Amino acid sequence: MTVNLSASLSAPAEITDPVNGRILAVSEDRISGFVEEPFAAIAEASELSEDVVIERLRAMLSAGVIRRIRQTLMATNLAPGALVAWRVPAEKIDSAFNYMAAEDPFSGHVVIRSTDAETPGSIFRLWTTLKVPQGFSMQRHCEFLAAKVGGEAFRIMPAKKLFALGVGHVRRRGVEAGARSDELGRVLDTNLVELSSLEWRVLTALKREFTIDEVASSPWRGRAREAGVSLDEFVRVAQSLSARGVIGRFSTFLEHVKPSAAGERVTRYNALFHWRVPPGREIDAGREIGRHHILTHAYWREGGPEFANVNLMAVAHGTDKQLVLEHKAAIDRHLQESGIPILYTNVFWGGRSEIKPSEISPVRYASWARSVGLPPEMSAGQE
Repeated sequence: MTVNLSASLSAPAEITDPVNGRILAVSEDRISGFVEEPFAAIAEASELSEDVVIERLRAMLSAGVIRRIRQTLMATNLAPGALVAWRVPAEKIDSAFNYMAAEDPFSGHVVIRSTDAETPGSIFRLWTTLKVPQGFSMQRHCEFLAAKVGGEAFRIMPAKKLFALGVGHVRRRGVEAGARSDELGRVLDTNLVELSSLEWRVLTALKREFTIDEVASSPWRGRAREAGVSLDEFVRVAQSLSARGVIGRFSTFLEHVKPSAAGERVTRYNALFHWRVPPGREIDAGREIGRHHILTHAYWREGGPEFANVNLMAVAHGTDKQLVLEHKAAIDRHLQESGIPILYTNVFWGGRSEIKPSEISPVRYASWARSVGLPPEMSAGQE
């Protein structure tokens, strides 16, 4: 199959195009695990030809509507990770944001957040996700970053359990407040998996973002060469990693914060919900929260005294702030109707943000640490 590149780039690229909407409803988060022919799988599920899928994905990627296409990993199983809240003086918050976004390969989502009123933790304005590869210290990494950006304090909040994980902004646009599945949310563990050098080679090639030219049939052939193995061996290792729960989904990531060239936004409001439920009820509450279709992420995280000891967090996106709050109110009611008391709750709203995948390679961490002058004794060592 041959797709004409110039024709692809002249195809409609906006998410409001009905064909693009059909593709994105599948391609954002419906292709689970490792798939040998991911674009054919998207085509089958969206009931379109593979030629059309490739043409439209190339057009959207070129236009910046899709910011990246890649095979995602269950990074929580490959590198210790956490949500980190940073207290940074107001005059330094923009420079701190810039450093985290541009200079730290291990910080992923970088977001400046605010609350509607002064609340516990509202002084922590800068939020990041962080992955520190196995064998290195997250505490020391954060201490290094704090010194670099002038941070006064930070709170590391690793996920103890996950209850929802999947983006699907296009699919969620029409979700009604309170809409939820009949089944309880899943409980996903965050246990670390050790990999061989061959598995790391395959994984490193597998997770790299796709260029426009790579959006084509048989996309893993070139990645196998990159990893120095045959295509059959590449597929075998990838399937093994998928079976071990290391592979996430094949996904197209929309630029959901910044407007497109046509001025369209996929979402406008990014809300981080906080709840404190009685100790011992975290999994019960998390599974009830995880049922709600609006949520892209839901976790058990311990906020500590800085955040009124919240223990559950979830993320929702929307184009209307009041509707996002209605979704939150519906989840609150459902928890209470399920017999789970809400002892405290809050909403942190996202503002300026940059989103990139966190690097998870131990080899690349060691190289980065040398490049920034992080002493070996400051980088190595698990907590």
